[in-house]
Amino acid sequence: MDESCKITTYTGLRFNPLEATEDDIRIEDIAHSLPMICRGNGQVKTFFSVAQHCINCANEAGARGYSRRVRLACLLHDAAECYLSDVPRPLKQYLPEYHIYEDRMLSLIYTKFLGSDVTEEENRLVREIDDVMLYFDLHTLLKMDDEPEPQVNIFLSYAPRGFEEVENEYLEIFGKLSS
Repeated sequence: MDESCKITTYTGLRFNPLEATEDDIRIEDIAHSLPMICRGNGQVKTFFSVAQHCINCANEAGARGYSRRVRLACLLHDAAECYLSDVPRPLKQYLPEYHIYEDRMLSLIYTKFLGSDVTEEENRLVREIDDVMLYFDLHTLLKMDDEPEPQVNIFLSYAPRGFEEVENEYLEIFGKLSS
């Protein structure tokens, strides 16, 4: 592919995200990018980052007693967005090609940092927590109350936080879960 298909990451890598390899994936790029991406495509009352959402997911997985591997998968479950951007869930269902690229990128990320892709059961647990956190994200950031409140085991704060603070927390949690 030509140069116009390549992205440049925070750490200076330049590659085509549709043809990425494990060597193109760096936790520093993920941890730097996700705090700068707003949940809900920015259609929210106040800024809340994808990284904060992922941190909440990882913390909830820990509170539920899930394995270190599932907790790390929760932290990484939206990491493909730092390379491919995000498409809001209601629209994403109509973009099957985007799903292919997103699934491939996420599989690459999981393989790099977990040693293998997630199993069906691990994926189910991650999606379950992601859905619960989505409820609270929508409820808090958009004031939507159209479903019964699910159970959550952690304190959720939606207070605005600095990008660097969230990046450092993301890296700290990654370090604890990947060691």
